[in-house]
Amino acid sequence: MPAVGGLAEAAPWPAVGGLAEAAPCPTPWNIQLSPAPRSTCSVGMTADSDSSAAPANPFATRAARAAYLDRRLAEMYPETPVPLDHRDPYTLLIAVLLSAQCTDKRVNLTTPALFRRASTPAEMVRLSVAEIDAIVRPCGLSPRKAQAIRELSELLLQHHHGQVPRTFAELEALPGVGHKTASVVMAQAFGVPAFPVDTHIHRLAQRWKLTRGTSVVQTEADLKGLFPREHWNALHLRIIFYGREHCTAHGCDGTVCELCRTMFPKRRCAVVTRK
Repeated sequence: MPAVGGLAEAAPWPAVGGLAEAAPCPTPWNIQLSPAPRSTCSVGMTADSDSSAAPANPFATRAARAAYLDRRLAEMYPETPVPLDHRDPYTLLIAVLLSAQCTDKRVNLTTPALFRRASTPAEMVRLSVAEIDAIVRPCGLSPRKAQAIRELSELLLQHHHGQVPRTFAELEALPGVGHKTASVVMAQAFGVPAFPVDTHIHRLAQRWKLTRGTSVVQTEADLKGLFPREHWNALHLRIIFYGREHCTAHGCDGTVCELCRTMFPKRRCAVVTRK
């Protein structure tokens, strides 16, 4: 065939098996297409990979999701009462200590009997560990909790004039008081901004892709970086309330409740959360 436009046409390839094979298309038309990526379900948080896949998505970034959650949860829970019944910082400290691996409801059923006997450090040290243990037994882990209540009450009298200290370091130095307990007391008794992370918050922060959830320490740091400091004290309670009522451990898997469906309408797989 004669050349067209000065370009020589490539000769056909030799016949194979009686069939003439067509010559390959010259570059740049001979382009190999990559296969479409396979869809997978994320476990925990990816580095906001959904932002590139759906640029029009209003919840594509952690910051956008955090802003929406802050606003929507405030609408749902304008009031944030402290779940544990207490009279003052000391009774709150005791109630929070008892709530470890126990429900707030059970603690609130137990503490009235304890506080009738002793509602101050001076009164508590007059009780034996065995007496305290007998009262708080329904809360579980009662021998350890009773010992911690007795010992921290003694230390409050010896080193803090019978008052609950107002710093994280001093609180966490007391028997049975970890960072979460100290955070609750600082936030709810003294109004110091804190973000205590319980199982509900740790679970929801992963479902909402606000954290990778590698630990409660990482979750706390991630949430503090996303939300305004002045909102922490009310917001951590709002997340707890929502987690208990709607985004429960078994009633929602990241695809059921209002907030999960709103922010992740295309999510089809359950979100496996880290403990």
